[in-house]
Amino acid sequence: MLTIAVTGATGAQGGATARALLAAGHQVRALTRRPGSPAAETLRTLGAEVRHADFDDAGSLAAALTGADALFAVTTPFGTGTRTEIRQGTALVDAAAGARLGHVVLTSAAHADRGTGVPHFESKWAVEQHLRASGLPWTVIAPAAFMDNYASGWTLDGLRTGVFAWPMPADRPLTLIPATDIGAFAALALQRREDFAGLRVDIASDTCTPARIAAVLSSALARPVTHAQPPLTQVGSHSADLAAMFAYFTGTGLDVDVAGLRRAHPEIAWHTFADWAAEQNWTALLGR
Repeated sequence: MLTIAVTGATGAQGGATARALLAAGHQVRALTRRPGSPAAETLRTLGAEVRHADFDDAGSLAAALTGADALFAVTTPFGTGTRTEIRQGTALVDAAAGARLGHVVLTSAAHADRGTGVPHFESKWAVEQHLRASGLPWTVIAPAAFMDNYASGWTLDGLRTGVFAWPMPADRPLTLIPATDIGAFAALALQRREDFAGLRVDIASDTCTPARIAAVLSSALARPVTHAQPPLTQVGSHSADLAAMFAYFTGTGLDVDVAGLRRAHPEIAWHTFADWAAEQNWTALLGR
C-alpha cells in the first residue's frame, strides 16, 4: 500500500485520481485549500485523509507532503492566470523535491510539449520542464479535451436551447477524455512507477467530430441537438487563451493515438463519448 498525496483532490482530475487510488487500496492524502468543503467531506467518507495545502504557502505544502510516497500534481491557470500556474507549479515541484518523494505524476495537456502557442499549454509545459529538471522520478500524463466540459458552463447553457455551440468545423476531429479515465490512468502510473517513470504520455479515450458529438448528445438528451460554430472572435472576446486553443484544434488538430492506448492499457475502462454521455444525469444538469 502506498501513501499518495493528491493535489486538486476536490476538483475533477484530482478527485477522480483519489477515488481510483482509494478503490485500489492505497492511502490517499487529499490536499485542498478548503478541507471543510462538501467535496472534501465526501473524500473523507471514502477513506481519504484530508490535508490543508496551499500552493502559495510553502509550509503547508511541506507539511502535507512529508512522509508521502508519491504525488499526483495538477495545476491550473483558470481563475488565476498562466503566470500564477507556473509559480504555483514550480512551488509544488520544489516542495515534492524537499520531501524527497519517490514519484510525481503531473497532469498537463496533450500537445503541450509541441510549441502550440496556446497560453495555458505553454504554462503547463513550463511546469513540466521544471519537474524534469528537479531530479525527482516523474511521469507526465497529458489529457486531450475534457468530455466533462460538455456538461457545464456555456456548453451546457447552449444545450438548454438544443444547440451544441463549439467553435470548430462540424467535420474536424477532436480527441476527448473524461476525468474518470484521467484518474484511472494517473492511478495506474502511480502504482507502476517502474513502467512509467520518465515517460510523457498523451491520453484520450475517443475521437469525435462536433457533428458526432451533437448526434450523441441528441440521443442522450432525448431531444434534438444541433452543432453551431461560434466565430473565434466571439470566443476571443471572453478569452484570448481559449480562442488560441480552438484555433490550434481547428488548424493543427489535437491528435492522440486512442487505439494504441486501448491496446496498451486494457485495464483502463476507457469511455467513448457515448459511454460518458449516457452516464450523465442530464435531467438534473439541464434543470428539467
